[in-house]
Amino acid sequence: MKKTLIAAAAASAILLSAASCNQSGNAGPEGPVAGHVIYIGLDGWGAYSLPEAEMPAVKSLMEKGCWTLQKRTVLPSSSAPNWASMFMGAGPELHGYTTWGSRHPELPSRVILKHNIFPTIFQVARDSYLEAEIGVLYDWSGIKYLVDTLSLSYHAQSPDYQKYPGGLCDMAEKYIKEKKPMLLAVCFDEPDHTGHTAGHDTPEYYAKLKELDGYIGRILKAAEEAGIYDDTVFIITSDHGGTGTGHGGITMQEMETPFIIAGKGIRQGGEISGSMMQYDVASTMAYMLDADQPQVWIGRPMTEVFE
Repeated sequence: MKKTLIAAAAASAILLSAASCNQSGNAGPEGPVAGHVIYIGLDGWGAYSLPEAEMPAVKSLMEKGCWTLQKRTVLPSSSAPNWASMFMGAGPELHGYTTWGSRHPELPSRVILKHNIFPTIFQVARDSYLEAEIGVLYDWSGIKYLVDTLSLSYHAQSPDYQKYPGGLCDMAEKYIKEKKPMLLAVCFDEPDHTGHTAGHDTPEYYAKLKELDGYIGRILKAAEEAGIYDDTVFIITSDHGGTGTGHGGITMQEMETPFIIAGKGIRQGGEISGSMMQYDVASTMAYMLDADQPQVWIGRPMTEVFE
């Protein structure tokens, strides 16, 4: 009898171990929440600014969905580590991108997959949907080193955004209408540039936010004209904030960023009560796509936002 119990316990332990060594265990919905996900990132947008900002398109999404102004950056509060964390579901300790302009991980990535990069949400989506249209559009050239371009159907950098500030929005409108992507990330380099020149929390900074809100409104309209608006989840967020004319430190103006999510399958729930980190963005997107989260990711899907 004793030997039987020991054998049964050993078998149970083996099964539990095997389960824990597989995927992360975040049970997703039965099928994707929506047919399309459009992620819009604003570089250098601190959460402190949103209450005073003139951003009607963003605030309309807040009213229709869920939001938090307390999503925290990873350290340092600079661009590459935080864009990477949002796309890679983990922090710099695991993905290895540690400086403002990292093009390659300074710290060896804990896991390297088939495209010679730490697993990204784009590879996760591609592995689950082999024929899906998946795109990334960006102002800052550094984005292309963080998104696993080999998993993408299309990626492109905008023309000089200082000369053509609306160029990225033009590209996004065209791509949405022509391709109706399942997953699209649109990464603006503002208001970061304005924060570095005129300063964060300045009249110029708020004027730039108003301009960016106009672009967001146009992207929403493009989804409507493409006939996918009612089957889309929209995410609006940021990599970091800033103070004075810089960032990279540990003030809350630098560390807290907005996260707004609205659209199909998203509750009209108001403020998110749970704690949120940058790497939870990738996990939330994987969850809504009903895609398996890699074991190395430490992000958690914000399940409270879903209906």
